[in-house]
Amino acid sequence: MEPNTRSTGRLPAAFLTPGSSSFMDFLGAHSPEMLPGNRKLPEGVVEAPHGTTIVAATFPGGVVLAGDRRATMGNMIAQRDIEKVFPADEYSAVGIAGTAGLAVEMVKLFQLELEHFEKVEGATLSLEGKANRLSTMIRSNLGMAMQGLAVVPLFAGYDEGKEKGRIFSYDVTGGRSEEHGYAATGSGSIFARGSMKKLYRPDLTEEQATTLVVQALYDAADDDSATGGPDLYRHIYPIVTVITDEGFRRLTDEESQELARSVTNRRLEQPDGPRAALL
Repeated sequence: MEPNTRSTGRLPAAFLTPGSSSFMDFLGAHSPEMLPGNRKLPEGVVEAPHGTTIVAATFPGGVVLAGDRRATMGNMIAQRDIEKVFPADEYSAVGIAGTAGLAVEMVKLFQLELEHFEKVEGATLSLEGKANRLSTMIRSNLGMAMQGLAVVPLFAGYDEGKEKGRIFSYDVTGGRSEEHGYAATGSGSIFARGSMKKLYRPDLTEEQATTLVVQALYDAADDDSATGGPDLYRHIYPIVTVITDEGFRRLTDEESQELARSVTNRRLEQPDGPRAALL
């Protein structure tokens, strides 16, 4: 008979020899109640802060992933400086839209999932593999989504095999689609996507790609009340990240400030933003 773990202070053998490279499977087998999708909700309507707009764009040699800073709860601004873009590992990142609390928890679980796989297998997942793992996690949250607590992220990373940046979008059922060139998710996505559709070019430089996503977030904030634009008075600017063959990098506060101010200053001359050529 196995000794009582509380009295010995030792973990059960199953904890030391996991039978799966998936941390989610391991957690589901031993503590299923800790998975976000298995939480029991209170009766009635659940009101929770929601993150809004995430955008991404590829350029030769990498990909840019960015998000605004506003979280809303109904018609109220719940938070002005929420963080919605996180590194998943060294060569990929996740931007979250949807129920903020569940989304952040899902990102942390996803980070653990990738780290667990690497430690167990001694190798990293391919970018496709990472995208598939995230799809499984979103699908496991379907019960919550049907009750209004949806999480719809945007996943981006540098594919070392194909030597380029790639973007993956999802629906609430975990359905995955690869986006080419640019993508957006969240309440302001329709406006952000329209902005990028007119400004995107496949030969953008890294600097132009970061400017593009900030322009798109500005246009989203211009038409969507749930998306926050650059707040020059409170010094709150979009989170902008770049992923290349050198790994994940988040723009510093100073870089984000300079980028946001340059876009805002140009909007004083052209409030609707830069014009695309008719032909």
